[in-house]
Amino acid sequence: MKFSAEELNIIRQADAIIAGKIITTDFITGADAARTLLRFRLVAEPAESFCMFFLDSQNGVIAFEELFKGTISSVTVHPRIVLQRVLHHNAAAVVMAHNHPSDVTNPSQADKLITERLAQVLGMVDVRVLDHLIVGSRDIYSFAEHGLI
Repeated sequence: MKFSAEELNIIRQADAIIAGKIITTDFITGADAARTLLRFRLVAEPAESFCMFFLDSQNGVIAFEELFKGTISSVTVHPRIVLQRVLHHNAAAVVMAHNHPSDVTNPSQADKLITERLAQVLGMVDVRVLDHLIVGSRDIYSFAEHGLI
């Protein structure tokens, strides 16, 4: 999906507004806003991008970061770097997200494996993985809603 320069500017402005609202709200009640932010941030990306919401013990958003950029069909996620960022933010829980530029939001086997691996690594330091979202232009797939977390 391609956007004009004017459309990209509008998306960036909306992104900034939504991001500000997410950081000041509880993640659970802000789930719709979080999905909107992800859609704005990731739908125009021509390559896969892996992001994370860092949450406190009450599921409030501490921070949101884009951690890794990949290619049109994959992104390499490094558990060591994820763990470093989680500890940097002193997060109690996380919600992971990445996009599929193909718009097919069903998780691949690699998506399932990295989710399991990160849940295992983060679990060793008592950090909960609440969800992993896969973003397409029309749909967002939730691992939690499909019983995969």
